[in-house]
Amino acid sequence: MAFEKPVWVLCVTHMFIDVYSLIHVALIPVYIREFNLGLLEASLVATVPSLVQLLMNIPSGLLANHLNAKQLLSVSMIIEGVSALFVSQTNNFWLLILAVSMMKISSPVYHVSGLSQLSRLVSPERTSRSVGLHGAFGSLGSAMGVVSLAFFLSSLGWRWTYLAWAFPIIAWGFIASISSQPETRALEKQHLGKKDRLSAVLATFSAGLVIFIVVIGLREVGITSISTFMTTYLVRMRGLPEATASLIFGLGPFIGIVGSLNSGYLGEKLNPRRALGVTIIGCVMSLSLVAVCSQLYLLTIVYLLYRFFSDSVWVPINTIVAHITPGRQREFGYSAYLFTEGLVMSVAPIAAAKVIELSSIWYIFPFSIVFLAMSLAVLQILPRSTRHGNPDSMVDLGGRIHL
Repeated sequence: MAFEKPVWVLCVTHMFIDVYSLIHVALIPVYIREFNLGLLEASLVATVPSLVQLLMNIPSGLLANHLNAKQLLSVSMIIEGVSALFVSQTNNFWLLILAVSMMKISSPVYHVSGLSQLSRLVSPERTSRSVGLHGAFGSLGSAMGVVSLAFFLSSLGWRWTYLAWAFPIIAWGFIASISSQPETRALEKQHLGKKDRLSAVLATFSAGLVIFIVVIGLREVGITSISTFMTTYLVRMRGLPEATASLIFGLGPFIGIVGSLNSGYLGEKLNPRRALGVTIIGCVMSLSLVAVCSQLYLLTIVYLLYRFFSDSVWVPINTIVAHITPGRQREFGYSAYLFTEGLVMSVAPIAAAKVIELSSIWYIFPFSIVFLAMSLAVLQILPRSTRHGNPDSMVDLGGRIHL
């Protein structure tokens, strides 16, 4: 089923936004060696930028109500490209953290507006498939970034990875700025007084959204802990070269492309709540196998299976957020979801690093599995359907429109 041009513009922008998303955590073993760091210090490269991203989520939701999508897409690309140039020139770990933190600002600037626009550009019955396509392009960007890192690590050095992608990203920012403004099916602007605006924001936080935010938070602890220290595990415990560890890590998002597309179609057949539960169960089972695999080729296969499930999760997550928040306040719903994700991403690496220091790096697997299992348990109490008075929000979690 064909999508209109604005959907493809959003997808390509998402691809560029996610090019650098995994590179800084893939480089943790390199930072430890190059800057002579301990594991807890090195984890700051994941924690501090995530904290900056966290603090930008709510302001980004407010910006999305005052600037149009085209302006926000262009701004996010310029911020990311310029920050990447800064990263490529750093020779100090603290300046590196500053540069990566600047880069992380681009993610909420894009995602809050981009996800909301995507939900409005397509009809409710096509939401799952469009979010699947959008997620697949994000996985493609992550994969291209980490695989290019593996190439540059074995040749010119890791800084060239940031330099090589900066110019295409900046160029796309200018292309996005002259593209046509997408026409959406929902009312994007609504002039409200301060009291009405506050009431509208508070109405966004239904019981369903609060429960769902808890699910997201618990799940993100497990996912972030694995993504932050997987290359460190491969280098330290498995004895792999840094380039090889980055290559294995980088294959994951390629599998995520398949997972995102598959879950997009699956989301049209299953209730997104049930689809989310299936993906979390898949993550738990595959991580349990990764923890006990002795052969490298088996570990790689099972790890890629884990990435299939972990990347498949974004389709049901984004679909549920779109369905349980009123259309006119959808930016605030996505801000709350992304705020929670950013909060956990800023805390989880330090907590996981402390667990590793007190035990060994292998214990990252049971640590992550416990939190994933907890998120699955909380998911069971999420209401099966949520109704709002806004006409374009009268959709239950299965995608059916209530008249």
